[in-house]
Amino acid sequence: MYQIDYNRPAHVHFIGIGGISMSGLAAVLLNRGFTVSGSDSHESPLTAWLCGLGASVSYPQSAANITDDINVVVYTAAIHPDNPEYQAAKTKEIPMLTRAELLGQLMSNYDTSLAVSGTHGKTTTTSMLSHIMMRCSLDPTISVGGILPSIGGNVRIGTSEYFLTEACEYTNSFLSLFPTLGIILNIDADHLDFFKDLNDIRHSFRRFAGQIPEGGALVINAEIPQLNELTDGLHCRVVTYGVDCGDYQAANVSYDALGQGSFDLKKDGQTLGHFTLSVPGRHNVSNACAALAAGFLLGLPADQMAEGLAEFKGTDRRFQKKGEIGGVTIIDDYAHHPTEIRVTLEAAKKLPYHQVWCVFQPHTYTRTKALMDDFAKALSIADKIVLADIYAARETDTLGISSELLRQKLSDMGKDAWYFPTFDEIETFLLEHCASGDLLLTMGAGDVVKIGEKLLGLS
Repeated sequence: MYQIDYNRPAHVHFIGIGGISMSGLAAVLLNRGFTVSGSDSHESPLTAWLCGLGASVSYPQSAANITDDINVVVYTAAIHPDNPEYQAAKTKEIPMLTRAELLGQLMSNYDTSLAVSGTHGKTTTTSMLSHIMMRCSLDPTISVGGILPSIGGNVRIGTSEYFLTEACEYTNSFLSLFPTLGIILNIDADHLDFFKDLNDIRHSFRRFAGQIPEGGALVINAEIPQLNELTDGLHCRVVTYGVDCGDYQAANVSYDALGQGSFDLKKDGQTLGHFTLSVPGRHNVSNACAALAAGFLLGLPADQMAEGLAEFKGTDRRFQKKGEIGGVTIIDDYAHHPTEIRVTLEAAKKLPYHQVWCVFQPHTYTRTKALMDDFAKALSIADKIVLADIYAARETDTLGISSELLRQKLSDMGKDAWYFPTFDEIETFLLEHCASGDLLLTMGAGDVVKIGEKLLGLS
């Protein structure tokens, strides 16, 4: 495999350079003196930003963009083998790396690399750790899977030997990473278009943990079932965490009127500090506990970590308040798995609103079919549920599954649920039925956010 060496800057070409993750990695290489070129289907704010940093970007993708002076080509899972640039690189026998492989190569250039994994909460926990590490003046390089306002985007380029990133399990991407400190937040059945079942997913997380070197450490949620299957025989140090369980425990947890948690962090019966969050929900107390456990392993002071956590007010599309209209508060959230939906709605129900409306857009046909009953149970926490069409993403409908089937399940459970095939119909319905004092939560990994933004006049 081609090796990225910061001491030997080379020419790296990105197929699809305008993607949020690809653009961030390209920016890191530009900062290190690499020659960066790339292509995309059209110009965008991200490609314009990269050009301003010194990248050369071509539109559209073409075999002619693969020139002989390129040392390595980077591509994502979305690039098919019939892509003209992919084919040209293969013909010219230019070394190629997937996005995940490039990320792993970048991490190997840092003394301390942290990777946050788990089927839920990666972006939030990575963002919490970002705030902690910056508050403690570690000056890390950061790659996060969402827009973090405090760093002005999804990437931060530091000058220290610390690198922090998310580690995504889909298509086993995280098996290209070899962090010195890894975090596993949770393991649920998801991405069943790739994984066979939950045991297959657990096997991949075990492989990820096994790649942490001796002398490194794994921080893992003590609430994961059959934890020993994931940790027995590892060469690295294993540290557990949890709410009232694990080596690092969030104890004496309380919530304010906005559902934001405060807690003592304890280890071996000793209180290490008191921490107050600016994001709601028990799940975020757990996420904060994971971030703090990592921080203590790095030797960071509790008081500065507390300041960093308190400053974190969320990332885009993670329980993000979009605005108010007619006394109705509109919040958007990225939740698209039953576990994420459940914890988000539980947090929402603790807030001082009259009724909680959830507008949910299922994400992919395979996930909706495999977890239909779990979706219905999780969504039933809301007072009123409105369903949009399934967001296909990478799939086509070959399974005979629909949002109407999910609506029927909710109706059979005695819930008020509606399905509309268009956003315009949903918006009209909400304007007619939501009342002052209600919370309207748009939820999903697709473009459901547009509904709230349209109601607020933001789009």
